[in-house]
Amino acid sequence: MSQDSAARLLPYGDSGVLVEAPDLAAAMRVGTVLRAALDGGRLEGVVDLVPAARTVLVVADVPGRQAPVAAAVRRALAGATDAAVLPGQARTVEVSVRYDGDDLDEVGRLTGRGTAGVVEAHTAAVWAVAFAGFAPGFAYLVDDDAGEDGPLVVPRRDEPRTRVPAGAVGLAGPFSGVYPRESPGGWQLIGSTHEAMWDLERDPAALLRPGDRVRFVEEAS
Repeated sequence: MSQDSAARLLPYGDSGVLVEAPDLAAAMRVGTVLRAALDGGRLEGVVDLVPAARTVLVVADVPGRQAPVAAAVRRALAGATDAAVLPGQARTVEVSVRYDGDDLDEVGRLTGRGTAGVVEAHTAAVWAVAFAGFAPGFAYLVDDDAGEDGPLVVPRRDEPRTRVPAGAVGLAGPFSGVYPRESPGGWQLIGSTHEAMWDLERDPAALLRPGDRVRFVEEAS
């Protein structure tokens, strides 16, 4: 964790500390360590963590506590071991997918794997929830083993769609994700699922949360 303990800490507003990591993998490690520290009561005065692709925002309970919060963050990162960032007891969620996406053939061409190879790679990977954003319930998933160099890294579409249906499963850059509701979007669509990514009747409402692992399972035809 030495590379993560050297992450840059910046004040954010009057009640936040922004931890800047050098890359996505480091940001995920930072988020895992800080979540464990928060759950273990070792981040006094912190009420929330907001992970993103290269940063983790640490939110203090009241304004003016940035200095002691930053000190607690540094202690947590400096004291973490490699064991602290292993999946361990991380929750694994299975998502059933019908691989019927409009861009499946194009992704097969872009990756050189063909459609069957895309399905095989997507279902073989263990995906980690790196962070959430874009819309409530939208989780950015990254191949837990390959990270940003996974076999399904593809560009976004040249022309985004004005309407992507809820449940669409897509790829963009190193990420996979499931659209929680109908919206515009530029990801390459490879499939669809009936799983509800966001349900206000459920606690918590989001099916996938940072730190979770996800396995995609192909629906029987």
